[in-house]
Amino acid sequence: MPFQFQRLEIPDIILVQARAARDKRGYFMETYKQSVFASNGLPDVFVQDNHSHSMRGVLRGLHYQRHPKAQGKLVMVLRGEIFDVAVDIRRGSPTFGTWIGRVLSSENWHMLYIPIGFAHGFCVLSDEADVVYKVTDEYAPECERGIVWNDPEIGIQWPVAQPIVSTRDAVLPLLKDADFNFEFRA
Repeated sequence: MPFQFQRLEIPDIILVQARAARDKRGYFMETYKQSVFASNGLPDVFVQDNHSHSMRGVLRGLHYQRHPKAQGKLVMVLRGEIFDVAVDIRRGSPTFGTWIGRVLSSENWHMLYIPIGFAHGFCVLSDEADVVYKVTDEYAPECERGIVWNDPEIGIQWPVAQPIVSTRDAVLPLLKDADFNFEFRA
């Protein structure tokens, strides 16, 4: 199988490890296969692909979209290396406010599936990074929300001491003041 799937400390978040066929010309790899991903618990409907290019030290997040346009995300790095983070923001979840972080890179070919009900962010560890992600619903600016990246209650241990953050992301609310409408379902 060209993929391995591993449920993480928060079982709804799935680390996907892709495999590549290498030779002297380079490599070839599958990055997504609907039937295999669906049989391993990922949604089989992705409706939009996004591409983000960022420089070393840039931190983007923590972002999410509320219902009715909430998004699950499958995140992958085409070039460079990032520290990718998901925060559980589902009311009633036993892991509410808990975060998971993983290094994703163009060298390790890891992907992270982040389901609906999680805020997402990443910081760039390499000189540049190209991040692509599939989402389960289209971008809807009226549903876009976020949580400030350095919320002390969440306590994410970012590997960048002085990140470069957009003006918008710098003034996002704390989790306790955030506008979200996700409920945990066991």
